[in-house]
Amino acid sequence: MINLKKKTFLIAEIGQAHDGSLGLAHSYIDALKDTGIDAVKFQIHYADAESSKYEKFRIKFSYQDKTRYDYWKRIEFSPEQWSEIKRHCEKVNLKFIASPFSIKAVDVLNKMNTKFYKIASGEIDNYLMIDKINMLKKNIIISTGLSDIKEIHKTLNRLDKKKISLLQCTSSYPTAANNIGLNVIEDFKKIFRVPVGLSDHSGNKNTILAACALGADLVEFHVTFNKKSFGPDSISSIEIDKVKGLVDGAKHINKIISNPINKNKENKKLMNIKKVFGKSLAFNCDLKKNTIISINHLETKKPYGRGVPCSNYQSIIGKKIKRDIKKGTFLKLNFFKNEK
Repeated sequence: MINLKKKTFLIAEIGQAHDGSLGLAHSYIDALKDTGIDAVKFQIHYADAESSKYEKFRIKFSYQDKTRYDYWKRIEFSPEQWSEIKRHCEKVNLKFIASPFSIKAVDVLNKMNTKFYKIASGEIDNYLMIDKINMLKKNIIISTGLSDIKEIHKTLNRLDKKKISLLQCTSSYPTAANNIGLNVIEDFKKIFRVPVGLSDHSGNKNTILAACALGADLVEFHVTFNKKSFGPDSISSIEIDKVKGLVDGAKHINKIISNPINKNKENKKLMNIKKVFGKSLAFNCDLKKNTIISINHLETKKPYGRGVPCSNYQSIIGKKIKRDIKKGTFLKLNFFKNEK
């Protein structure tokens, strides 16, 4: 599903940022095609299938939608329109990922031969929908913003782990730095033994870069043309003009962590440089024969390897020189009495 050895799989979530405009949805795809991301993600909403008059707004953001149902209804796309969106993604070499929020949405995605399904945090115990996706043998990305470890275990036990990846997520918008919980990435890896990453709602690219540095296998982040844009997720999103820089940073981090250094081997390879920057022991003054050496007689001078290493200076202290010495002379062991 995801190449874990080479890079962090980066998913830009367009989500509902299109606000029901088909043209805007396609504009997002075009804006993201050259940024270096791996995939785009949408949310598939059908009001009649998923909502009711009792559903409340998460936050009241809309002047035109009286109810949450009205909002879902207004931003719906037809199955044909979703097929066009998927084809557009594939044309520009972006993987198409979608979060279904109803069985109807799953059916629409299945008819489009969608390969990547995202389970939103609020759907992790929607076993009817999850089991149906699992029967389709699809790749499933699960967000965990509203789950504890026990609930995650229950869901994963229903699924083929070879096709699962898991995302740490905090369901607050935007997520404050002290509530992101990047430590959970490593915890999940140890507990669940599946690819693990982050679903971000901070709207801050540093969060994504930090997740990459901590070994996230995949990262999902919301995108917007402008944080002041209309919509529930704009303030929690990364602006499009910052995405390429984010991807470049992620690639740099991935290259670093995929090339570990062996300090012992590296030190041997750098011996020639060490000779340039290192130093050897030298005398800092003229000395007469039979002088007993103290620390006050010594200096360290480049290059390395001209005589006694600086690290061995204590072995010289208290020894008596056999002859007169000029200032600046590098130390040799045969300068001293009882030394061969």
